[in-house]
Amino acid sequence: MLRKIRIILALIFFIGITLLFLDFTGVVSLYLGWMAKVQFLPAVMSLNVGVIIALVVVTLLFGRVYCSIICPLGVMQDFFAWIGDRFKKNRYRYSKPLTWLRWTLLVLFVAGMLLGVNAIVAVIAPYSSYGRIVSSIGQPVYVWLNNIIASIAEKHDSYAFYSVEVKAVSAVTLVTAAVMLVLVGALSLWRGRIWCNSICPVGTVLGFLSRWSLMKPVIDKSKCSGCGRCERNCKAECINSKTGEIDGSRCVACMNCIGKCKSDAIRFKLSPVAGRRSPSVGEVDSSRRKFLVSSAAVGAAMALQAQEENIDGGLAVIEDRVMPRLNTPLKPAGSRGLRHFSKHCTACQLCVAACPGNLLRPSKDLKTLMQPEMCFHDGYCRPECVKCSEVCPTGAIVKITADEKTSISIGRAVVVVQNCLSARGEQCGHCADVCPAEAVKMVRDYASGYDVPAVDENRCLGCGKCEYLCPARPLAAIYVEGREQHVSR
Repeated sequence: MLRKIRIILALIFFIGITLLFLDFTGVVSLYLGWMAKVQFLPAVMSLNVGVIIALVVVTLLFGRVYCSIICPLGVMQDFFAWIGDRFKKNRYRYSKPLTWLRWTLLVLFVAGMLLGVNAIVAVIAPYSSYGRIVSSIGQPVYVWLNNIIASIAEKHDSYAFYSVEVKAVSAVTLVTAAVMLVLVGALSLWRGRIWCNSICPVGTVLGFLSRWSLMKPVIDKSKCSGCGRCERNCKAECINSKTGEIDGSRCVACMNCIGKCKSDAIRFKLSPVAGRRSPSVGEVDSSRRKFLVSSAAVGAAMALQAQEENIDGGLAVIEDRVMPRLNTPLKPAGSRGLRHFSKHCTACQLCVAACPGNLLRPSKDLKTLMQPEMCFHDGYCRPECVKCSEVCPTGAIVKITADEKTSISIGRAVVVVQNCLSARGEQCGHCADVCPAEAVKMVRDYASGYDVPAVDENRCLGCGKCEYLCPARPLAAIYVEGREQHVSR
């Protein structure tokens, strides 16, 4: 019964979080957005104390149920392990924990947060990794199928579905997502939950806590027949049937062992001490010191004020238009600026998937690898849209209202006179006509004798409407440069 309950809850979370990344209507996030906010690392990054305490308490009470129910990457591993079971049953064996690897990767993960090397955080963070897999690989397929259904429905005079543009996916993000999918899938087919118990930093932290969980699977040696079925069906490879011990730090509370035991020798029960690996006193103290040091480092990473600096936005050639090379990348309204955004963002791509204008693109810079940046090639940031701030689970983009957005300046328009059609004697002035903040005016350029655009930086919001609608090619005559620190008007 416990196993069935766990599977049902895991499917609810897995389907809900998957739909968050697939949905292009914005409806799912209204009802299921909380599922992203209860993920462990996003809660830590956003300093959501309530969620962090709740997850710690649940782990201390019931063990690593987070890994088997709430974490989407963990549930995905269970799916691959289930496929592997179809080919070979009873295939697992007890293995010693790779403690050195677990702590080394956790230290590197924390160091990456402290030093601002986002590539390490983005690649191995479990929730973010799953988000990239779904948004980069799953969403284009999902949208493509939707468009086929919409086309068929339209032929039958039904408009219950509507076609949407398939978003372009960054090559770096797509390759990273594909490699992660293949790697995690292969490891799960081979060794079950080895990724969770050897690589995942969240698994290492929760594994440390779960060693002292009150409720856990415990083997009653008086009833055990020594058949080894529990060990051969433990995808965490943490049951040693010869000694009758279960390594509590690696057990993900999947309940498979309870269902497989024919002697009714395994129970999930209150056991403050029994069930852990029984390490020596020195070993416990060493693990405790490692955990406390790592926890302190994570706390320091959250509080550390990273030095502000200009980041190269890169050069992207798309069709007949060349995007400008930015000195400071553009971040969405609500992100407060480069420092706040880079410190909290885990590059999960949820805001990228939710952006209706396809304005957010993953960064290629190593320090901000795969963290979203704004690009006005396919549209501009509409003042009424605050979708990215509504779905962000880490606090990298603070939730704002449409009214608040109209008073936040995320960038400033820059005029390149030599590219302007008006400076060549052609009638244009389109940027001044469309500017919603009336920050662009046409003034006389005495060098050319024609009217050219001029920007009032105190009024400019950085919405990108002028850049998007500028008819000059291949380079626009006006583009938006980001602000390191956003300004509230």
